[in-house]
Amino acid sequence: MEMAGAAEADTPSQEPVRKGRSNTILLPIVGILLAYLLYRFLRPRLRGLRLDRYVPSGARLPGWLRRRAPSGGAVLPYFAPIANRLGALPYLGPFAERLGVGPQGGYGYGYGHGGGGAQALVKFPGGEALSVAAILEAPGEVVAKSAHSTLYRAAMRSGEAAVLLRFVRPACAVGADEAYAAAGRIGAVSHPNLVPLRAVYVGPRGEKLLVHPFYAAGSLHRFLQEGIAESQRWSIVCNLSLGIARGLDHLHTGLEKPMVHGNLKTSNILLDASNECRISDYGLYLLLNPAAAQEMLEASAAQGYKAPELTKMRDATRESDIYSLGVVLLEMLAQKERADDDGRPNPRDILLPASFKSLVLERKISEAFSSDLARHCRRSGKERNLNAYFELATACCSPSPSLRPNAKHVLKRLQEIAR
Repeated sequence: MEMAGAAEADTPSQEPVRKGRSNTILLPIVGILLAYLLYRFLRPRLRGLRLDRYVPSGARLPGWLRRRAPSGGAVLPYFAPIANRLGALPYLGPFAERLGVGPQGGYGYGYGHGGGGAQALVKFPGGEALSVAAILEAPGEVVAKSAHSTLYRAAMRSGEAAVLLRFVRPACAVGADEAYAAAGRIGAVSHPNLVPLRAVYVGPRGEKLLVHPFYAAGSLHRFLQEGIAESQRWSIVCNLSLGIARGLDHLHTGLEKPMVHGNLKTSNILLDASNECRISDYGLYLLLNPAAAQEMLEASAAQGYKAPELTKMRDATRESDIYSLGVVLLEMLAQKERADDDGRPNPRDILLPASFKSLVLERKISEAFSSDLARHCRRSGKERNLNAYFELATACCSPSPSLRPNAKHVLKRLQEIAR
């Protein structure tokens, strides 16, 4: 027994050997992580030197110096297989998260929805060629901002048509599962008078990015307010109105599960190269949390598009959409006035139904119409059509939801008026 004890005492401890092996495994991994962090630190500063000035014409900077947005490729996916084989994966994960290069630092482990990843790109018809890298790396130009999102015009690749990217802020968006469900409904919609959804991307911090086609002609609001001559022609007014009514009717009656727009207004109606209307933002409120959706409703109320009975955006109905449609139709007829010197709209540009009602009571209906449009209708013998159009628009703006016509009736009546 004494000899055995002496033998054990003479045997060198294996603990230092184990520690040495662990250090041998971890030190290279730590070194690689630190080198990567140094690379991430220096790259934007090198880009800031405008190195492209020194590149010969026709040549391109190396990819590592060009602007690249996070695309889901993280440090951990590169090193995880190696670390797993070495038995060091339990050490690598917490260490990377501590340095801010793991999931908590803004990178995910995959793209597939439901595959355990924090990020996903879901594609819809027309967006099959899109990828996360192409979307996030595309140079963008801000075209509009709101309380809940920012719109960018982005050029995907040379020779390809530009797209419109809508970035919904994480603080305003619903959770990922609810967002996928809402985007699935929106992405399934297809109609010539509706702006299609090509893809939706959910980022690691909860941000949502929606991809739509970009229409360079701009919005109906711009078309009307800039005094473009075509906006005062009766045939153009009828064609635009029919397009809006067709799109809204498809949302209300043409889908397996009817959809409410919730925020119909002239700035959410886009024009293509042929001056055909494309309704955008339908169902967008489904992607917003209750607080952000309520802000959207308040903005709509300030602009005069909100139905009087609507108090919560989640309670939007087809009848409240019809009220907004009526305001849009009245806006097509209204005499346009310039904004005040400080850039604010004139009071008459807000709450159009109320202002039109006062003109009707004062028997000054002619003052409600654009003078150019009224003159054009008189010359072409369309005065009765103009008055019928006005009556239809005011019927849509009835204070009682039950008295408002439905979208199909509005479409049928517009087709009769346009003849």
